[in-house]
Amino acid sequence: MGRRRCGPAADRLEALAAETGARAVACDLTDPAAASALVQELESHGPIHALVHVAGGARGTDSVERGSTEDWQWMFDINVLATQRLVAAFLPALRRAIADGGHADTLFVTSTAAEVPYPGGSGYNAAKAGERMLVRVLRQELNGEPIRVVEVAPGMVYTEEFTLNRLGGDQTAAEAVYAGVEEPLVAGDVADVIAYALNAPGHVNLDLITMRPVAQSAQHLLARGRLRPHSDD
Repeated sequence: MGRRRCGPAADRLEALAAETGARAVACDLTDPAAASALVQELESHGPIHALVHVAGGARGTDSVERGSTEDWQWMFDINVLATQRLVAAFLPALRRAIADGGHADTLFVTSTAAEVPYPGGSGYNAAKAGERMLVRVLRQELNGEPIRVVEVAPGMVYTEEFTLNRLGGDQTAAEAVYAGVEEPLVAGDVADVIAYALNAPGHVNLDLITMRPVAQSAQHLLARGRLRPHSDD
């Protein structure tokens, strides 16, 4: 299938598709027309049984007072408005797929930042909290339909891009965030949880799954260094 070009991510998606056998279509989720075209293209290859919305991100660590309006606008667009665009675009297709599978699924990857505020997180906190409210309202709006609405909220996850993009490309600062943390979560850990939620029996809805590395007991409580049992003394 041909590729719809949407920047450098298209090349990475194509490589992933070649590795896994998946079908990759690069799409600008800030463009309502592109989201609608995405559904049409995917549905032309068969029923769409699940929407897994992972897109999101953070920019900057400014305070509320010094926050960049441009960064905040981007965070709301990609975390909240893109979620709404995809829900609106995909729900009709998901409803059509119910006849084929008995139910359909929507799953949204939010963040522990949706529930725990922290200095430097104001714009991201607000955007992820907004996405969480959208998900919770959607679950109520779909009451009576066999469509599951699942939220996965990870804490610290080490990826190539998230913190690097947030810190404006400062590689040294990005690496310092994870320095000394024994086994932060990685993308594969989150993917495993998503697969578990989607493969649960169709009548089981995992409303909210919060996941963190063992080294992160809470949003503000992060152990650096080797994890080891405390002395009995």
